[in-house]
Amino acid sequence: MELGMIGLGRMGANMTERLLRGGHRVVSYDRSSQAVQSVVGKGASAAESLEALAVALRVPRVVWLMVPSGDPVIPYLKRDDVIVDGGNSNYKDTLRRAAMLKEKSVHYVDVGTSGGIWGLTEGYSLMVGADREVVERLTPIFQTLAPAPDRGWGHVGPSGAGHFVKMIHNGIEYGLMQSFAEGFAIMEHKAEFKLDLLQIAEIWRHGSVVRSWLLDLIAKALAENPNLRGIRPYVEDSGEGRWTVAEAVDLEVSAPVITLSLLERLRSRDQDSFTDKLLAMMRHQFGGHPLKEKK
Repeated sequence: MELGMIGLGRMGANMTERLLRGGHRVVSYDRSSQAVQSVVGKGASAAESLEALAVALRVPRVVWLMVPSGDPVIPYLKRDDVIVDGGNSNYKDTLRRAAMLKEKSVHYVDVGTSGGIWGLTEGYSLMVGADREVVERLTPIFQTLAPAPDRGWGHVGPSGAGHFVKMIHNGIEYGLMQSFAEGFAIMEHKAEFKLDLLQIAEIWRHGSVVRSWLLDLIAKALAENPNLRGIRPYVEDSGEGRWTVAEAVDLEVSAPVITLSLLERLRSRDQDSFTDKLLAMMRHQFGGHPLKEKK
């Protein structure tokens, strides 16, 4: 099968390579000519423009987008062509785009994609939203990108459902990561026991109910940098956690763990916390508790 790949960041390039290994023909485009050449070296074809990419593909065309925003390829697509959005788009934007493209008889498939930098070797988890007929047409692509043809991917519902499920997936990820981080921090502070955090991570990786890929990555990180030296305590969020919390509020579903994990990420960015200063001042005012001077 053939498709166009637009957006050759690390994940897009890795997905392209995995598709090439699976025997698919990939026509690639990116604003960076260096990014394009990196996948051409793996066997992809290069397109110098979006129009050239559209011309290079057989009709009906499949174009996979791995870009943060924009609909630049639409003018070059025709009836029964397919756009696959593999990025972390807000599902409400996906619903709007799918409706707009339906008027042009162009199919829009939203694929929530998880796997990060490990997807090239381990495969990607794919949550697909679209009409069933289109999903069946693209099944060979999904089977190649997934960990195995029969697992790690699935048609979860109509347009918007793929990105919605991926949004919730990332919200859950926030909670899991926060829980692991807090637990290891408590153990790190229990100085009298002189706990070996790497040893504990390795113990938990086998047989424990908390064993997981995240724990595997924790063990790998601790093996490389036991004291986490040189790492700034600043945690970004890519948006999906915020959208998950907003959705929980809209649906009146209690989601305290995901919400608090998001707030902790925001808290990590406050380098000179007015909140904490005011808390310390209040304790000083009502209880005479001493204030610590800033060094």
